[in-house]
Amino acid sequence: MLLPSLSVIVGLVLLIWSAERFIDGAASTSRWLGLSPLLIGMLVIGFGTSAPEMTVSVLAAAQGNPGLALGNAYGSNIANIGLVLGTVALITPLAVHSSVIRKEMPLLLVVTLLSALTLLDGVIARWEALTLIVILVAFITFSIVRSKYQQEEDPLVQEVAESLDSKPMSLKVSLLWTLVGLVLLIASSRLLVWGAVEIALSFGVSDLIIGLTVVAVGTSLPELASSISALRRREHDLVLGNVVGSNLFNTLGVVGLAGLIMPIETGREVLMRDWSVMTGMTVLMILFAFAWRGRKRRINRVEGGMLLAMFIAYTAYMISLVVLA
Repeated sequence: MLLPSLSVIVGLVLLIWSAERFIDGAASTSRWLGLSPLLIGMLVIGFGTSAPEMTVSVLAAAQGNPGLALGNAYGSNIANIGLVLGTVALITPLAVHSSVIRKEMPLLLVVTLLSALTLLDGVIARWEALTLIVILVAFITFSIVRSKYQQEEDPLVQEVAESLDSKPMSLKVSLLWTLVGLVLLIASSRLLVWGAVEIALSFGVSDLIIGLTVVAVGTSLPELASSISALRRREHDLVLGNVVGSNLFNTLGVVGLAGLIMPIETGREVLMRDWSVMTGMTVLMILFAFAWRGRKRRINRVEGGMLLAMFIAYTAYMISLVVLA
């Protein structure tokens, strides 16, 4: 039990550090290659924050633990909204200015609702996983086309440019950090997956539960770190964009890739418990972020506290399942 626990701790620390290096390097490299700030913010940074979830889930599925992959994806979505967004909004209310993000949030809700269809028969088959990947590719293609015609006045564009300016890198350094980050992401994910599976076996619980708790929170820590860093620079739209982009990629890309490698068996509790919590928090995030009945477009401290409280309650319940197993 000691060795698996150390493996999880070391794996998480390396995962957090390498994810930050990978995102910084990839974003800077993309800028050197001429990608627009909007595209970097939406795809490279937004999806890049899901790199830990992707590497962990792909390795878990490849090693015969698809439940860990699904738990990691859905659990990370819950942690992104409850832990990351809730904590950040408690520190400072988040103003929502970007029209791009306001258009992406309803899309996230549609994707989340559609994902329920893959859970109804108790298994995410390869053809369903492929469908998720196709939707993701279509979204990326649409984003690339839209970035060519998007006006530069969108606040997200300015915030991404300021974020990149705060961490200047040469092309060589950018490529180096991208490569180092990627290699360490894979190595740390292997450590984390092995430790998590061993702990699950020791407690006699499913790898799904471990994926929804320890692994999900751990892989969401890079989002929390980058969001707090963006908050210090008053880049509110970038914070929300990270969460929306990451959750889109988790639901489509992470689950899709894992399901392509190995079909994922899903018990009824995944739909009734985990998907329902994830969907409910997604709906609340959208309601809080949009202006209606004269309210401002922002997530205030009370609303952030509600999201964080929901995350704490859900996590406490999941831990009780482990303790009482």
